[in-house]
Amino acid sequence: MEIKETVKFGEGIISGYASVFLGILSFLGVFCFKYPEWLTTPEFRNVYTGESMKILLTAVIIASLFFAVVSFIRSNRKKWALYGIGFCVLAIVLGGFEVSPRSVHTTDIHLGLDWLLLDLFLMAVLFVPIEIVFPKRKNQRTFHEEWRTDLVYFVVSHLLVQFFGVITQQPAKLFFGWMGLSEIQSFVQSQPVLLQLFFAFFISDLFQYWTHRFFHTHTFLWRFHSIHHSTENMDWLAGSRTHFVDIFVTRSMAFIPLYVLGFSTITFNIYVIFMAIHAVLIHANTRINFGILKYIFATPQYHHWHHCKDSEYYGKNFATIFPFIDKIFGTYYLPDNVWPEDTGLLETDFPKGYIKQAVYPFTKSPFDNDLNMEEYSKSKR
Repeated sequence: MEIKETVKFGEGIISGYASVFLGILSFLGVFCFKYPEWLTTPEFRNVYTGESMKILLTAVIIASLFFAVVSFIRSNRKKWALYGIGFCVLAIVLGGFEVSPRSVHTTDIHLGLDWLLLDLFLMAVLFVPIEIVFPKRKNQRTFHEEWRTDLVYFVVSHLLVQFFGVITQQPAKLFFGWMGLSEIQSFVQSQPVLLQLFFAFFISDLFQYWTHRFFHTHTFLWRFHSIHHSTENMDWLAGSRTHFVDIFVTRSMAFIPLYVLGFSTITFNIYVIFMAIHAVLIHANTRINFGILKYIFATPQYHHWHHCKDSEYYGKNFATIFPFIDKIFGTYYLPDNVWPEDTGLLETDFPKGYIKQAVYPFTKSPFDNDLNMEEYSKSKR
């Protein structure tokens, strides 16, 4: 069900939403402490400490209760405050204020609930305020008609982080694992971190560029990638809308150079964190143009043109990080401070909902006979 309240400052609606959001995070966070072997990610546990997460959990519970009180006082709709309080009470009853970090035994199978909760928390804290204060499309609601679908994509990709991590590494190991790469990898790891970062970003972006372009120019692959382009509401969650076949192929190709060259652990971790934030940023509903930086790194304006519904600009801006890669291959487009009028697909019967979109590419696509989007768009006008 779509949330239809108009979000305005001072009416207690935003604080009510914040209370529910933080309450749910704290409730689920308790389970990460109770069952860390099954609900947390071994690689990610090396990035944070149990004590720091205990402090964060306590802070989130208190913040949720605070926003609930504010919402209860300011808003005529008390239900959001009550929902927030309800989740906080559940978290406290389950031991939210008394969790105790402990050593964790690695298991063969686990869900990335910790990665989901932390990334969702950080991205929401960063980008929801930006989209409210500096929106590109002022008439686009935060809780638009498809926000639940995009949230499901976000949740699935994060919970199955182990699955996607394993399968996307397999092509690189299969084709290059037999090679003696230790000398090359030692040389790469001996380089300064900043130099490693530049080459890691550049070479992975180069591989992703051609993979991305390949998805756009081959009818069968476009079936899967068109899922990503189906959203007409560009926002911080829109980038998560990616079919699992698209994820597998694209991440596999990006992983090949990283695996072959064997960048240092710190380089790889910075790369992962940067990409997680940057992927959200370039889809965000914000009018911030970043000045001269928009010619160096891909920005929301740059990537929104890639999602433009007007076929005249189809096939532009495939690079994920560096616009100069598009310049090299003739697919660059960034007209000063002009933004596309509309984003999405002209396809009128594209299915709605996560399950339907997961199945749809295996059944049919209106672009199977021709990828000439210009002719198709003219017939729709």
